[in-house]
Amino acid sequence: MVENIEKISGLSMDIEGVNKEKLKSVFPECFVEGKLDIDKLLNLCGEYIDNDFEKYKFEWKGKSECYKIAGKCSTGTLRPCPEESVNFDITKNMYIEGDNLEVLKLLQTSYYRKVKMIYIDPPYNTGNDFVYEDDFKDPMAKYKEVTQQTTKSNPETMGRFHTNWLNMMYPRLRLASNLLRDDGVIFISIDDNEVTNLRKLCDEVFGEENFVAQITREAIKGGSQSKYLRITHDYILIYAKNLNNIIFGGIEVEGIKLNLQDEKGAYAKGRELNKWGAGSRREDSPSMWFPIKGPNGEDVYPIRNDGSEGRWRLGKEKMHKIVAEGDVIFEKRDDGTYIVYEKLRDGSNRLKQFISIFKDDYINAKGTEDIKKLFTIERSYFDYAKPVNLILDLIKMANVAENDIVLDFFSGSATTAHAVMQLNAEDGGNRQFIMVQLPELCDEKSEAFKAHYKNICEIGKERIRHAGKKIHEQNEDVDTGFKVFKLDTSNLVKWDSTPTEDKDEIYQRMSLLKETIKPDRNDLDVVYEVMLKLGIPLDYPLEEVSVNDKRAYSIGEDCLVLICLDYGKDGITADDVKLMCEDYTPAKIVASEQAFKDDVSLSNAHYILKDHNIEMKLL
Repeated sequence: MVENIEKISGLSMDIEGVNKEKLKSVFPECFVEGKLDIDKLLNLCGEYIDNDFEKYKFEWKGKSECYKIAGKCSTGTLRPCPEESVNFDITKNMYIEGDNLEVLKLLQTSYYRKVKMIYIDPPYNTGNDFVYEDDFKDPMAKYKEVTQQTTKSNPETMGRFHTNWLNMMYPRLRLASNLLRDDGVIFISIDDNEVTNLRKLCDEVFGEENFVAQITREAIKGGSQSKYLRITHDYILIYAKNLNNIIFGGIEVEGIKLNLQDEKGAYAKGRELNKWGAGSRREDSPSMWFPIKGPNGEDVYPIRNDGSEGRWRLGKEKMHKIVAEGDVIFEKRDDGTYIVYEKLRDGSNRLKQFISIFKDDYINAKGTEDIKKLFTIERSYFDYAKPVNLILDLIKMANVAENDIVLDFFSGSATTAHAVMQLNAEDGGNRQFIMVQLPELCDEKSEAFKAHYKNICEIGKERIRHAGKKIHEQNEDVDTGFKVFKLDTSNLVKWDSTPTEDKDEIYQRMSLLKETIKPDRNDLDVVYEVMLKLGIPLDYPLEEVSVNDKRAYSIGEDCLVLICLDYGKDGITADDVKLMCEDYTPAKIVASEQAFKDDVSLSNAHYILKDHNIEMKLL
């Protein structure tokens, strides 16, 4: 074998290694024998160790383990499931079944800083929610175990009520922050149980300076029973990746009617230019007390309704300008003073800012009705599903535009997917969604289980199918399809080091080492794992092609990568590789090492690719 041909591992992006290399490129002097000297780094940044242990910080038991969990590479992959998908070959949308911690790790390379908006509705930690139990040693084995269990409880009597929830949320938020674009925004639904802790978590992960707002949402009418008062609300926390880079959208409202006329054209009476209310006295802003020319050439000052001296809303230069251009209306009071109004000449539709209190159309009952109508059922499969209108307006608020990506990694009833498709139908956009959901088993007493849905993912996928069919009737150009992927262990064979004394088991493990790819996996499984590990988005076009008698896969419009896993009759030869270079001119060729005819063919292939300036990677 040619030693310098790089092999693709079965691991996800090494986040800790990437971060360390970034630091090393900027502060190489802070690394001693490959390890970071934190004291040197702090000193270079003007932070000097003073042994002051009474600093403000947010701590809980298990926080250091969270860092390790977030930084550990995943050994999993996402296996495509075309039979459960809709328009698998052409859609750009994705529905991923799996533990969102592992999935977020797997998405790091392909979607690093590519997501415009994230919305999540995580467990509120009411004591009955499912608590994700992460296992640092073997997360994939833990995932397999979790998918066979029903919802667990997290009662306050456990003594780790908040700790369990914090340990679940922290690593997921850290990984999610890596996926947000520089102008990206995250929205998180939460209630009183953990809103304080969530604010502290987000301040640490996204930066306190990137806090945008805390929306109060009326969740239910009437309220739930409480010892003290009825609780009718929850919250939506909003954080930006970088507050300086975001431009928020609003609600489009009909423009004003231009019902008046002057020599310049149509206009409408606008706001009063005399300041009123708080801060409206002359002494509140002395520089805003000055005269303008009235209708008869007299000096007009800002006088309050009580006859005292006031102030203008606009500065001297702007006030004189709009007066000179005839863009003000003077209305005379009985005492001879004037109220001055601005003339508005733009009647086009305008954007109205969202306010921090959401009511009426945003309550849970609307979400329940959305599902009941889609499935034509009397009782909803979800008690607390968010309404489509809520997510629609959050997407508008985040200014999610053409071809932007929206991620929801606590997908639940898949309201976010529904909202993305609905908005695309309304404005002709091509926004993409990525839904991630743990296949949590449905309670046997639930309406969903009675309707033969085994887990939440089955309901979510069916909801997207129903919504997509309805939306397609409104607008045939909307992408209402979705690719289904399922979290599983890597397709690549690795040595199983689990202790065993079973000779047959040991023999089976030894025999597997002769293979590169697990025998129960197919070409598509491997192709999509290669895409993930090489950082290629999963929505890139994929085409099956033929090279001599070998089956290969071209990824991307212009064959960005060519993947060949097929032996053919005699294995991959140097002539096959030469033909791949000449017919497809890919940037990279990926092939299974065992698929080559022999070591000579592999060695010759290496030099052919080197001559064509094409990189080669082996499985």
